[in-house]
Amino acid sequence: MSLIDRAKNMIISPAKEFDVINGEQPDTGKIITGYVLPLAGAAAVAAFIGYGLIGVDFGVLKISGTNWGLYYALNILINAVISVFICAFIIDGLAPSFGSEKNMGRSVQLVAYSYTPAWIGGLLSILPSIAFVGSLFALYGLYLLYLGMPKLKKTPEDKHIGYFVVALIITIAVYLVIGAIMSRAIMPAMGLSFPSIKIG
Repeated sequence: MSLIDRAKNMIISPAKEFDVINGEQPDTGKIITGYVLPLAGAAAVAAFIGYGLIGVDFGVLKISGTNWGLYYALNILINAVISVFICAFIIDGLAPSFGSEKNMGRSVQLVAYSYTPAWIGGLLSILPSIAFVGSLFALYGLYLLYLGMPKLKKTPEDKHIGYFVVALIITIAVYLVIGAIMSRAIMPAMGLSFPSIKIG
């Protein structure tokens, strides 16, 4: 199945698509190189164009220029790959605690395909003024995570909510931690910084 068809099906008919995915042999390398990197890469290119070439003015902060574009593009790419692996690893490790199947390949499938709406929404970064709308797409990805658990991880119904809540917390925490590390490690190297805003 082509990347476009898979992404479209994950958005339009995720329940059926997870059934199809469940019938596939997990191939982590293929998922990363053939799905995660192309989708996240497209979002990264959009971010580079949006923040690097078009720019946006928040009043106290104007974001524009090649360095800003590169920063946002790298943030998307690095966060995509690392977060898929870390979230999948933790979710898989916790699987037995929720009566679910411990299978790293299935966990990578679950996390990677659940991120689909976030990367598609990231394409709106090409116009930074409406990029926040694209970030809202990620909320649909949380529903995909919930939907895919019983199909790919064989999570029993009575453990489903608990497993999802823990996975949700993990996903948000990993995203925030990686973002914080990126801002501290890459921004100074590129000569970038957000202004300090004093309250009171």
